[in-house]
Amino acid sequence: MAKMLRWVAVGLLAAATAQATPMDRWTTTWWTSQLALDAQNALPAADLADATLRQIVRLQAPATQMRVRFSNRFGSAPLAIDGATIARAVDAASPRIDTTTLRTLRFGGATAVIIPAGADYWSDPVALKSAGGSDLAISIHFVQAPAQQTGHPGSRATSYLVHGSHGGDADLTGAKTFDHWFQIAGIEAVAPKARAIVAFGDSITDGYGVKPNTNARWTDALQRRLRAAPGMGEVAVLNAGIGGNRLLNDGLGPNALARFDHDVISQPGVTHLIVLEGVNDLGTLTRDAPVPAEAHAALVVRMIDAYRQIVARAHARGIKAIGATIMPYAGSGYYHPDAQNEADRQAVNRWIRTPGNFDAVIDFDAAMRDPADPKRLRKDYDSGDGLHPSVAGYAAMAGAVPLALLR
Repeated sequence: MAKMLRWVAVGLLAAATAQATPMDRWTTTWWTSQLALDAQNALPAADLADATLRQIVRLQAPATQMRVRFSNRFGSAPLAIDGATIARAVDAASPRIDTTTLRTLRFGGATAVIIPAGADYWSDPVALKSAGGSDLAISIHFVQAPAQQTGHPGSRATSYLVHGSHGGDADLTGAKTFDHWFQIAGIEAVAPKARAIVAFGDSITDGYGVKPNTNARWTDALQRRLRAAPGMGEVAVLNAGIGGNRLLNDGLGPNALARFDHDVISQPGVTHLIVLEGVNDLGTLTRDAPVPAEAHAALVVRMIDAYRQIVARAHARGIKAIGATIMPYAGSGYYHPDAQNEADRQAVNRWIRTPGNFDAVIDFDAAMRDPADPKRLRKDYDSGDGLHPSVAGYAAMAGAVPLALLR
């Protein structure tokens, strides 16, 4: 009898994971970069005690099967997930789901999992055929709050929280709302023709200024262009932007070199990388006080070395590395750059544009600058802070990307 029970248990586990086969071709079809959440961005521990968190994400490429990547990357203790589900969202701006598409997420056949500190964890695959552009709702039930929350503050998407276990509910009436993502990093899908492009950057890529649930980042606009282009409809644009991110030093999140392997290399199906990083390195150099000319020169050298590292790591994995020029920011009241800061930007952009350094170049500087004052953003492309684009500016950025570079 004991032997029979062991075989039954093995059979149930095999059935729960039968969708994944060695021949499946997996590609990341949604991504968000992770950081350790500080007190300003984390949820109060009491909110996550016996609570269901429902988060809405937009699948960027079509899928027949998918699995969710949960993250405890910055956790200081194991993370217990008591249950999780995925379903198609009724729309991008509410917690309502189509319950006919509801799938329970399992982990080695079990409905609960404990994720070690510092680790990510994939769910077992589930069959959920979805088109590119579909909004999906991931619901997680926590027994207690993570010791250190891992997440993404700049979601530009509303998440929903209620107490109790409600992952299967059609709606979450009376839910508490906030515009952050927590403990989720990606969705990976089986889609034989799909592949992915990673947009690696700072708050400009993260979509600073975009209203929640509107999907108006430049990466969203680029995704819509690809979806409409012949032969490009199964290419996913993955947003790996973090507000305040720098090439060389940590800010709100890890510096670009520290997070590159996790946010780019670890993702399956990536063929192209777009790098738009560096304005925060340039701006922070003199934000608090002027520095000698030698410090300016040293920063430019170190930034270029960081780009070289990124290109080399991408090439080692067969990924095409595309450099994006740094856009003007002379109108920034936050960084208040002077002539030397502008000279630094021009020096970095010259290197990016020089053939042979990156595999190709997207000249966002040329597309976004004011013809009458090239040190500044065009007025209609400026959000008003002299640094971040407006929604029209984000659309112009997407329009400036030559699609031929991404084929």
